Amino acid sequence: MAENESTVRQSGTPEEPLLRKGRPADPQPHVSERQGDTPGKVSTEAVPSATAQELPRLGHEDDPEEADSGERGAAGDDSPDIEKTVAESRQRKLRLMLRQCDRVLLLDFELLALPDWPDNYTLSAARRNRDLWLFSALLAVVIFLSGMTGFVPAWIAGGGFGAFVIILLMGVPTVRRLYTSRSSYMDLIVRRRRLLRDARKHVGHLEGKEGLVWQCARMAEFNPSLKATRFSELVALSEHRVLARNMTRREHVRLYLVYLLEAEKAYARAQQAFFEGHQQAIDKGWASVAAEPEQRT
Repeated sequence: MAENESTVRQSGTPEEPLLRKGRPADPQPHVSERQGDTPGKVSTEAVPSATAQELPRLGHEDDPEEADSGERGAAGDDSPDIEKTVAESRQRKLRLMLRQCDRVLLLDFELLALPDWPDNYTLSAARRNRDLWLFSALLAVVIFLSGMTGFVPAWIAGGGFGAFVIILLMGVPTVRRLYTSRSSYMDLIVRRRRLLRDARKHVGHLEGKEGLVWQCARMAEFNPSLKATRFSELVALSEHRVLARNMTRREHVRLYLVYLLEAEKAYARAQQAFFEGHQQAIDKGWASVAAEPEQRT
């Protein structure tokens, strides 16, 4: 082998390399030494701009926790506005319900309760007394007419006439009050009609032009009793503005009174909820939510 190497050197002909030419090597980063910098330190300016811009972007896309935290931050910024909007809508709804149903506070319980309403037993007793009075007067007239025809003696006919006059006087209200304090059948009928007429006037005053029962039906969320089936007809008549004219019986007035009592409970609860929302808006500094409503004209 030594002899071969010496032969090559002597001949002057170099041997061809075994490795073929490949791709050029990557360029080395430019090293700049500034004044005051440590020699050998690579400047950040030597890093290609495209690489420097892509690294942060790729790092941000590959970090889901940072993305989620950003979304949560945006949602956290929007949550106060959403809460304020919901509170404002709630307060507006409560204010409207209270304004539409405020006439329930004008309820006259004594007028709609009909405390002096004559019961059926009293009315039946008065009817029996009236029938007895009519029968007595008719019998006296028959005796008197029989005496005029000669069927009975004249003194009996005269007695019948006197009894007829006395019975007629007992039917006069002024004379009847002298010997009894019980009301006559006609008085009881007149009292019933008067009480029912006054109740219908009060119902018409409460209903107004909009229909109080129909307006108060919107507060059923504060009192589920307003959704009862027995009140459905009242709500329908009130919606068509014909409730007062259909109050023809005592049961109708009583049912209307029960509904308004339940509506009073719902009104009180809605009012309490409105005041709580108003105070909460003041505490949180929501001026638009805590604004006072305009005065009604």
